Amino acid sequence: MTDERLSQRIVAVLQKTFPKRSGAVALHEPDFSGNEWNYVKECIDTGWVSSAGKYVDKFEKELAEFTGAPYAVAVVNGTAALHISLLLAGVQAGHEVMIPSLTFVATANAVSYCGAVPHFAEVSPETLGLDAKLLDAYLRDITTVNANGDTINKKTNRVISAIVPMHTFGHPADLDALAEVCERYKLTLIEDAAESLGSYYKNRHTGTYGLFGAFSFNGNKIITTGGGGAIVTADRELALQAKHLTTTAKAAHRWAFWHDQIGYNYRMPNLNAALGCAQLERLSGMISEKRKLAEAYRERFREVDEVRIQTEPAHSASNYWLNALILKRPDSDERDRILGAAHEAGFLLRPIWTPMHKLPMYRSSPSMPLPLTEMLEKSVVNLPSGSDLMGELSEWGTERFA
Repeated sequence: MTDERLSQRIVAVLQKTFPKRSGAVALHEPDFSGNEWNYVKECIDTGWVSSAGKYVDKFEKELAEFTGAPYAVAVVNGTAALHISLLLAGVQAGHEVMIPSLTFVATANAVSYCGAVPHFAEVSPETLGLDAKLLDAYLRDITTVNANGDTINKKTNRVISAIVPMHTFGHPADLDALAEVCERYKLTLIEDAAESLGSYYKNRHTGTYGLFGAFSFNGNKIITTGGGGAIVTADRELALQAKHLTTTAKAAHRWAFWHDQIGYNYRMPNLNAALGCAQLERLSGMISEKRKLAEAYRERFREVDEVRIQTEPAHSASNYWLNALILKRPDSDERDRILGAAHEAGFLLRPIWTPMHKLPMYRSSPSMPLPLTEMLEKSVVNLPSGSDLMGELSEWGTERFA
């Protein structure tokens, strides 16, 4: 069977799945079918569109309630959430932070904003997130402990201060095992939960295992505030510090401008928070629809032997932010043929990110061997995954997902 026939068969499954779609089928589109317009219009009508207004506090409270985190701090985007989390966790210039190479660039960039160095680690085939067993063995080989109790990279003589797992496509990383690695090497666990709002590891929401969790509400996420993010934590003092730092470190006063340290203008505007409040009202329903869509994809791609659909790891419930179609035989040419054929047919599939260790600004960063990461780069294609797509499904087996 030729390579071209595989791409054609994948497109045929998509066409059979969404036969009535008149326009292009995007990777992930926002859904504004609730109170979004009403809440945003209220901000416009009252003039409370920027740094003050009721919706920021409301969004933080409701996000904390949904995730089970004691505190949530809304910020301008997920990268800002990671940046502040790293700073408050004590990551300093010259430190190293263990992160997956298979991630969106924001994870590495946030480390760099601290003057620290991203140190790239391998992922697991079950989770597509950090592989705790491989990481443990690697750290055992390359690290020592100095007189202050710091974990030191013997090759670079730099302190390794934190581990940042990323919950890839909404699938939770193995948090218990990663927490054990952190404890063994005295490292801080900070979760990049940008993609995993609504995902649970052993019945506990992602982002609540580490000292901090960082979420994103970009336009392509499961819910959106337009641009936005949030920090969650169980530590009240750290939450207060996060709020202070992200609002330019300005002391509260009726009129005086007094800033007591270098702060960041990372606050989320009221207008964005209003959008987020409306989105949160429908989040549970969105997750339900996305999980049904993931099941439909698994059933419908069974007939294509050369591929598989990534499923949620054991002990986890994923939001299936993006559905990953994985070639059983990694081949970047084949991947590109699939992408090209799908785009020509109106299905806007995407590849996975270029691994961080291949990007020009990070090629000199330390890295463990990354064979699976490089295989996944050649074999992952993301399918259209919006929560609105269940309504577009054909009658082809739809009753199984009702």
